[in-house]
Amino acid sequence: MHRLIVSPFLGDYLVLCPGDSKGLKVPGHRYIELHQAAADGARVPAWLCGPVHRQWGLDLQDQNAGTALLVRDEPPYEYGRASYEVNMACNWECPHCYLGLKEDAGMAWADRERVLHLLRDAGVLWLQITGGEPTIDRQFPAVYSLAYELGMMIEVLTNGSRLHNPLILSLLTERRPYRLTLSLYGATEASYDRLTQRRGAWKSFRRGVEAALEVDLPVEFSVIVTRDNEHEIDAMYALAKSYGVRTREYDHMTPTYFGSGETLSTQALTRGSRRGVFTGCDAGHTSLHVDPLGMASICKVARDKQIPLLTEGLAGLSQLGGIADRALLRQGGCSGCRLSEQCGTCMPLAQRYRQAGAPLGSYCQHAPKEVTTP
Repeated sequence: MHRLIVSPFLGDYLVLCPGDSKGLKVPGHRYIELHQAAADGARVPAWLCGPVHRQWGLDLQDQNAGTALLVRDEPPYEYGRASYEVNMACNWECPHCYLGLKEDAGMAWADRERVLHLLRDAGVLWLQITGGEPTIDRQFPAVYSLAYELGMMIEVLTNGSRLHNPLILSLLTERRPYRLTLSLYGATEASYDRLTQRRGAWKSFRRGVEAALEVDLPVEFSVIVTRDNEHEIDAMYALAKSYGVRTREYDHMTPTYFGSGETLSTQALTRGSRRGVFTGCDAGHTSLHVDPLGMASICKVARDKQIPLLTEGLAGLSQLGGIADRALLRQGGCSGCRLSEQCGTCMPLAQRYRQAGAPLGSYCQHAPKEVTTP
């Protein structure tokens, strides 16, 4: 099994260690040298051994480059990042979930395998595996293992409920992700189980967190703030601090990805209006999303135009840039707004709010007085 990944990434060349988000940058001629050394089965060059030892404490002296290094080829496209939704099913029933109906649908293994190879060939180096709840998918271990073996740096978005499972824990320990992001839904058993609508969810979460931390996996919390648990915000952060994990906050509930608005009633009363100015993103140009059926879109939100990877293959991805450019143009009521340059909501997300019939104030910080429409 490789110890380091050497890969092109958006015009640069990186040396990465699975399980660690930090890396080294090398010039193009050094990438070519490492590519050749790995192909020839030569020793790892001395110029790399010192920096690698200082960065990760790894001793690569006299080691075979073809074994120690996984050197990825130059890709025809520059999609450096992707998210892959392995399923939409979940073992919990959170009312704020943007997926809406959590149907258990997915591809046969041969198709999943092809999708992962296509992502690798497109240049994807950083892969986010998500769901639904990805760890309940029967093919999660195979998907994760193949992505790792193809030289991807992996983040898993999970509710943490199955991290104590010996098979999954062993998988993640032997093939380390660079990040495990666990959703935190409360600070007490009562609020946690109520929000997830699953008795025992709190205990499963705590058991999973503690199992992951015991083997030193890189755990972070996504603190989910809704109407049901906003009274425990301080306690949730205190819990994260007691575990010694980093946090990010998610407090702006959105419509489902297909534009229904049942999730909006879960919006916390004291949160949700603190978005910064949206200045654009890399969606469709250097990043993409793939759903459980192998349909590629520019991101998780904008799924109106999707590319069937299994039939169109790698060449189909060339359409995503144009789709992204059209999707980010101001549309609907925003097309005549003189303050739209100051907005914190991207156009695809604004479209979801409109489809859901949401009040303007739920996604426009200028509403109601400052917004002008045609």
